[in-house]
Amino acid sequence: MTLTERKCNLFTVNKAYTLAHCISSDYSLGAGIAVEFKKRYHLSEKLKEVGTGACPACIYVNGVFNLVTKKKYWGKPTYENLKKSLEMMKSFAIKYEINAIAMPKIGCGLDRLQWPKVREIISEVFQDTDCEILVCSL
Repeated sequence: MTLTERKCNLFTVNKAYTLAHCISSDYSLGAGIAVEFKKRYHLSEKLKEVGTGACPACIYVNGVFNLVTKKKYWGKPTYENLKKSLEMMKSFAIKYEINAIAMPKIGCGLDRLQWPKVREIISEVFQDTDCEILVCSL
């Protein structure tokens, strides 16, 4: 597993990467980077079709990993829910042979988790894989 941090636009990375981001189980997608994901990948209806409202969860829709880390859009995730959703994402990545994932500093924008701790969790979850994780920030 490799984890690389780079200043770049997440939406312009090489198409070899599968994108990931955090959402709430109410599928609001109304603030932060989730708004752009909703527009670009038409996630609202698809999430409602395939999602269960469970939290934590990982829903793979339209080629995007949607990490469900909190119940309501106005809530805050826990590190435990983030870790569980990452573990589910890892299972999907293995199942679908996805070995390159790009994401923002998940949970650290509007959700207010601390990046050093989140980076540690990502490294721990993916340590036994050949997955390349690219973390993009502007």
